[in-house]
Amino acid sequence: MKVIAVNGSPRKEGNTYHALMGVGRQLQENDIEFEILHIGNQAVRGCMACGTCAKTQDEKCTITTDPLNEWIQQIKAADGIILASPVYYAGIAGTMKCFLDRAFYVAGSNGGLFRQKVAAAVVAVRRTGGSSTFDSLNHYLTYSEMILATSNYWNISHGRAPGEVLQDGEGVQIMEVLGRNMAWLLKMREQTTILIPRPESVGKIFTNFIR
Repeated sequence: MKVIAVNGSPRKEGNTYHALMGVGRQLQENDIEFEILHIGNQAVRGCMACGTCAKTQDEKCTITTDPLNEWIQQIKAADGIILASPVYYAGIAGTMKCFLDRAFYVAGSNGGLFRQKVAAAVVAVRRTGGSSTFDSLNHYLTYSEMILATSNYWNISHGRAPGEVLQDGEGVQIMEVLGRNMAWLLKMREQTTILIPRPESVGKIFTNFIR
């Protein structure tokens, strides 16, 4: 089994990375492969709302100036995913938001590529905005019918300078508990795949409030 963690921080080994490693070590101790996909330092543009990915059904975004299509396939091949972001103005970092909007739209409009994978959101923050960012990341996971792994508090670590989150004792424990719970869910999902059939995917009904 394998978990892909998407690091949306521009810093390769900043606090977001250290928070992820707290989860990853627990996964590795449970014989689950763990890889960090660092996208926060890439030039990723936002969704153009062209709808091409829904028409072509080729699991690809029409924008090819960044590696997003490769990343989608990496996540599709994994058993679990962690979305991790630093907090910028009480929200998801810009590059990460661009990645999420496009990747999850492609996945959703091509049969639910991430459907029923085990998933979690992780946030690194200096002071405030952690809860709103955590909530925003979870929007992508819950919309995609993913199985959410949880911890003994919201998955938020506090620190400013790179590595300071390691001084947040509660934050360190939160990530460790998250890693163990995620490993348990992954193993349970694997063991029950044959015994319990997955619910079938249904075509989405789209409505608005214009009558």
